[in-house]
Amino acid sequence: MRLLVTGTDIGVGKTWVACALARALIETGKSVVAIKPVETGCSGQPSKREDGVRLARATGQSQPGSAIIRLPDPVAPVLASERAGAEIDFDALVLKIERFSHGAEVALIEGTGGLLTPITWEWNMVDLARSLGAAALIVGADRLGTINHTLLTLSALELAGVPAAGVVLTTPEPKDQSAGTNAAAIARLSGVDRVLTLPRSGDDSAAAGLVAPVLEWLPRVGAPA
Repeated sequence: MRLLVTGTDIGVGKTWVACALARALIETGKSVVAIKPVETGCSGQPSKREDGVRLARATGQSQPGSAIIRLPDPVAPVLASERAGAEIDFDALVLKIERFSHGAEVALIEGTGGLLTPITWEWNMVDLARSLGAAALIVGADRLGTINHTLLTLSALELAGVPAAGVVLTTPEPKDQSAGTNAAAIARLSGVDRVLTLPRSGDDSAAAGLVAPVLEWLPRVGAPA
């Protein structure tokens, strides 16, 4: 199974969710690879703060040990690649993800930004999911605005024919008055019953336990039971 972990925005906790989900899957005996196709705001040697490095450490994989493509400027991939003078070859990127995923029961692919973030001027993250035959797990923050952002993301997935595994909302600090109400509102408005709100934990074992309910969603979109 391939699962794109996408966000409704930046800074919503999708790397935390992806790492926790990787650990939870490994605890059930699954072989897992976690991949960051493109990461921006990276320069020099990969550091432990980078998303791609955090994903690799979560699974213990040797390859890839960081994002497949690392770009220095913290902007959308297409803009970062233009500034770096390095055009992204979308087809080659898909082939690399497939190669790294080979042999794994589950491949977690963490997107950059939101679902429609452009990788090139022709291709975005939803195109990547469709090319890989991946379902998508949406990650948002339990705060004002997430209802709109999540519904738009669900609509884009439906339009593209990409299955939605579910929605995970992470609890931000500080909370606003919408906290605790957004998940039920999203479920009611979208008809998607797989919506979960989670507090972020810095403890790896605790984080894996928190996302364990998400594992029950995966067979519903074609994952191995």
